[in-house]
Amino acid sequence: MSDAAVLTIDNLTVAYDRHPAVHHISGSFAKGSLTAIAGPNGAGKSTLLKAIIGDIKASQGSVDHALKRAEFGYLPQATDINRRFPISVLETVILGAWKTAGAFGSVTQKDEKRAEEALATVGLSGFEKRAIGALSAGQFQRVLFARLLMQDASVILLDEPFTAIDARTTRDLLDIVTHWHGEGRTVVAVLHDFEQVRAHFPDTLLIARELIAWGPTHQVMSPVNLLRARIMAERWDEASDVCEPAA
Repeated sequence: MSDAAVLTIDNLTVAYDRHPAVHHISGSFAKGSLTAIAGPNGAGKSTLLKAIIGDIKASQGSVDHALKRAEFGYLPQATDINRRFPISVLETVILGAWKTAGAFGSVTQKDEKRAEEALATVGLSGFEKRAIGALSAGQFQRVLFARLLMQDASVILLDEPFTAIDARTTRDLLDIVTHWHGEGRTVVAVLHDFEQVRAHFPDTLLIARELIAWGPTHQVMSPVNLLRARIMAERWDEASDVCEPAA
C-alpha cells in the first residue's frame, strides 16, 4: 500500500453464485481525496463499495485499509435502512458516537450537545424528538449525514447519497461533502448523476463490472470512456462462464 493511500484494492473480484459483479479491480484512494464511483446501471458500483467496507466478501483479491475500522464512516442506500424502528431523530444521530461511547456506552450530555449541533449543521434544529418514520426522504437523509458528522470519521463512504431527495437537500448535503474534503477527509461516493460527478468530484472511478478508468474526473468522464462503459455493460452476459479463483 502506498504511504499516501488510505484504501488499496488489489485484483478485487466479487461474485454472486460465482458470476462476477465486480471483476479484477485494482487501484487506490489517496488520503484526502474526493472520488466518485460512476458507471451505468448494474455496473457493480454499490457492490464495490460494500466490498470496500467489508459488507461483502471478496471472491478474489483484497482490500487493504490503512486505518482502523472505527475511522470509516459508511452510509448505505436509503432502501437498505429500516425506518420503521421506533427511534427518534436525536437518538439516531447519537448512534454516531459509538466510536467514543462503545457499543454499550452511556450517552453523555456532551454527546447530546454534539448531536444537536450536527442536526443544526444539516438544517434540522427542532427535529430532535421526531420519529424517523415521520420524516420525508430528504429529511431522513439529513439525519443520516448528521450521524456521520457525529461519527467524525477520517474516511467516509456514501452509497447513492442523493437519490430520491429534493434539489435543496442535495445542494446542502453536497456542501457538507465539500466541507469534509476541505478538512482533509477521504470521501468516496457512488453516484449515478454524471453532472454531479463532473461538478463536485475531482476524481472518478468509472466501472462497468470491470475498471474503465480511474483518475481526474475531466479525463475519466470522457465521451470515449463513457461509451466504452455503456457498451461493456450492455454486452455483459449474466450467463457467462463463472469466474474461477486463481490457483
